[in-house]
Amino acid sequence: MVLKEIAIAYGSRQDTTNSELLEIAQTSEEFGYSAFFTGESWGRDALTALTFVACHTSSLKVGTGILPIYSRTPALIAQSIASLDSISGGRAILGLGTSGRIVIEDWHGVPFEKPIENTEEYVAIIRQALSGQRLDYSSDNYNLKGFRLNINPTQSEIPIYLASLGPRNLELTGKIANGWIPIWVHYEHLPSLKASVEAGSISVGRDPSLVKVCPQILCYMAETSRERETGKDLIRRHIAYYVAGMGTYYYNLFCRYGYKTESDKVREAWVRNDREAASRAISDDIIEAIAVTGDPNECQFKIERFRSFGADAPIVAFPHGMRHNAVLDTIRSLGRK
Repeated sequence: MVLKEIAIAYGSRQDTTNSELLEIAQTSEEFGYSAFFTGESWGRDALTALTFVACHTSSLKVGTGILPIYSRTPALIAQSIASLDSISGGRAILGLGTSGRIVIEDWHGVPFEKPIENTEEYVAIIRQALSGQRLDYSSDNYNLKGFRLNINPTQSEIPIYLASLGPRNLELTGKIANGWIPIWVHYEHLPSLKASVEAGSISVGRDPSLVKVCPQILCYMAETSRERETGKDLIRRHIAYYVAGMGTYYYNLFCRYGYKTESDKVREAWVRNDREAASRAISDDIIEAIAVTGDPNECQFKIERFRSFGADAPIVAFPHGMRHNAVLDTIRSLGRK
């Protein structure tokens, strides 16, 4: 019997203590989750957090989900992920993405340029460095030569996953990645997005099944109606922040899903600095299509619905502000123990 795979993503936010982060990771391992992903914005850096998790778990894979490519050189990313793989005994996954213009330019102070081209080059350079061969790479952006990575990762090939949703980025994912981590996926739109990834694989002669589909999904298990409304409110706020506060990319994504009216209301309220009105503009229909809420049976059903629409290993994530005990309850409800 092949067990259905499920993973977890937990952010780098300040409101979680180190002991709570560790409890979340260890509970995930106990309840059969395959991997623990953590992203990187302006909180904990992903690689330090994952090293901490790796040193206190034994079987849980540890993945960057995602590491913004613009925050480091490709050579440094290769060094870091090789180190994590060695420390974890071969459990590292490298999740990469571009993040967004606001984070890259206003936090890192780096121009947000040529995201597709840069992603492709980063993956090529990182793979060459991790191969153990001398790094010789020449392009308009890089002229690298003469060095060889002086650390041996445990895995012969560290999996590289890409976070992508735009058409060209989806195609690139199919061409070069081992896995795909989309966020804010409408379950009914997952097959069409996946088709673009598969087309990219086919265009270069790859088997599309080599790309693992791992949508990151906000989840909140609630036994009572009151707690369910609490969960929905947190999810609304989380979505509103992305639609209105993170540039135009996610706004355009939700418009493509057919939610232009709601998205316009979110942005209009956000401009007025009315965060409550912005979150209220996120409809129950959006939450039903994008997130997973309800009692344990309902949550299990909705995770399986994502699988039926093409997900190989759903990644359970959580809205900002979710109580620690609610996070643990959700992990247990959706786990395999």
